[in-house]
Amino acid sequence: MIYDVRHVTTYTYAAPVAFARCALRVLPRAEHHQLVRESRLDIAPGPVGRVDRRDFFGNRVVDVVLETPHRELRVEARSQVEVTHLEAAPGRHSPSWEEVGETAFGKPQLAADSPAHYLYASRLVPLLDPITAYAGESFPQGSAILDGATDLMHRIRADFLYDPKATAISTPLLEAFENRGGVCQDFAHVMICGLRGLGLPAAYVSGYIRSTPRGSGQPRLEGSDASHAWVSLWCGEEAGWIGFDPTNGMEVANEHVVLAIGRDYDDISPIHGILLGPGEQEIDVAVDVVPLIEPGAIRRA
Repeated sequence: MIYDVRHVTTYTYAAPVAFARCALRVLPRAEHHQLVRESRLDIAPGPVGRVDRRDFFGNRVVDVVLETPHRELRVEARSQVEVTHLEAAPGRHSPSWEEVGETAFGKPQLAADSPAHYLYASRLVPLLDPITAYAGESFPQGSAILDGATDLMHRIRADFLYDPKATAISTPLLEAFENRGGVCQDFAHVMICGLRGLGLPAAYVSGYIRSTPRGSGQPRLEGSDASHAWVSLWCGEEAGWIGFDPTNGMEVANEHVVLAIGRDYDDISPIHGILLGPGEQEIDVAVDVVPLIEPGAIRRA
């Protein structure tokens, strides 16, 4: 699947901003299943300084400095991305969740993709007993980790209402859980919290989901036309990291484009920084993920 991705973020300020320093994570990362064919970033007003780098987790970061007084900041990222997930093989091996947890805790490696980084609480995802208990209902003793993760994903999809007005970025995780409502960020954080509470390594993934329906008469996926978020769970040495989208109740495949990976949203927020200027600000985000080529599914041998 090849996608044309357009992500436009516009900040409007009540008073002129004299200076800003921002870290931008709005360009897709390369993965073994994801090829970034091209990408570009347009910023207005133009920055006086720009540094392109990779953070610890391997995400693309663009650091910019703005010194032109402005009342509007517009950041437009354009990319063409090829996604080539293989179809999941029927009857694929899935160890028990207890076995996966024990293996993850015993990992001595600290590379960016090591499960060791994703076992513990992070700033936006504390370990919370009510959420651990909720997740535990999906993981009976000795059950396969893929079965448990799939069940938990579907339960979140069924139990929580997708409502952009229910939460804000600052809403505590426990509040979103108790209210059973929110957006993809909240649902991903809830699932991650539950998995980590059970001793399983779970990462937060930001990205996009295709804007157009998957077929004639099919509904649009939740979270399209905006940044999306889901969960990546380490499922053992053989299976590795597998994505689960609790917002849509689906395993991640060719409908998803990965932007960045971290422990929670705070690690990989698309635009983060400081500015000098009085008054309030408004933000508008527009995302289009349009399929250009949709080849037949690739199957494992």
